[in-house]
Amino acid sequence: MNRLSIEERAQIIAALVEGNSIRATCRMTGAAKGTVLRLLDNVGQACAEYQDNVLQDLNSKRVECDEIWSFCHAKQKNVPDGMKGVYRYGDVYTWVALDSDTKLAITWLVGLRDYPCARAFIQDLADRLTNRVQLTTDGHAVYVNAVENAFGADIDYAMLVKMYGPALEPKGRYSPAQCTGTQVIHLMGNPDPDAISTSYVERQNLTMRMSMRRFTRLTNAFSKKVENLEAAVALHFMYYSFCCVHKTLGTTPAMAAGITKKRGTVRDIALMLEPLPTFAVYCAPAGDVLSWSSQLKPPIE
Repeated sequence: MNRLSIEERAQIIAALVEGNSIRATCRMTGAAKGTVLRLLDNVGQACAEYQDNVLQDLNSKRVECDEIWSFCHAKQKNVPDGMKGVYRYGDVYTWVALDSDTKLAITWLVGLRDYPCARAFIQDLADRLTNRVQLTTDGHAVYVNAVENAFGADIDYAMLVKMYGPALEPKGRYSPAQCTGTQVIHLMGNPDPDAISTSYVERQNLTMRMSMRRFTRLTNAFSKKVENLEAAVALHFMYYSFCCVHKTLGTTPAMAAGITKKRGTVRDIALMLEPLPTFAVYCAPAGDVLSWSSQLKPPIE
């Protein structure tokens, strides 16, 4: 990876964030599979650390949370007996918290769909906010205690529970069941009924499935290692929040949230792996350019 030019790195990153598989990226760019995977790992770590440091003290007003399913190594039913119940094999969920107004991905967590992960995820969300927010989640029961432990009474929280009818296709074939209705459950504070929704975060789930090949259903492009999945998710949200212009906003989510004043590019992401002093000095949130802070950049392996 160290022999790749910035332009070559940017070309590989662009292919990955547009939903291409590892092997398709290799065919398109001429890079070896190992080179693409090493670049993904390194740039994913850099993106995760940068966002962890920058996405702080946010003044969001409405937040939506959801979990999106994927799997590593094999589907849950096909996991070998010696690996059943071991994280990294079978079902893996990505928890996402989205700002309803700016569409910014405030935080995410790759893990299991259980209470320990819910608590860590919600606590991280609470630590990044500066004011009282209205929170909407789906009906996953583990959210209730996680939200209470993280926010106490300082939140307006409601669940939006969807009810589904029978599957449209015979058993054994993939087909989502039809949503027949919703039920709103007010749990804490005084949430605005008109703002209780998970539509934006569920639309982000679709964006993730379209932008990361390893999330595409009914294919063999799944993650073989959970570390690769984590790196891909971090890269996706870096590109989504800092580089993609949201049609309804006219700007990137990071610009709408006041984190930066300029739209980033895949070349900016590629520059995150440059050693100092080539590595550009970043902008503060009020700066005029998107800058990747040298203080936040992890060491090059």
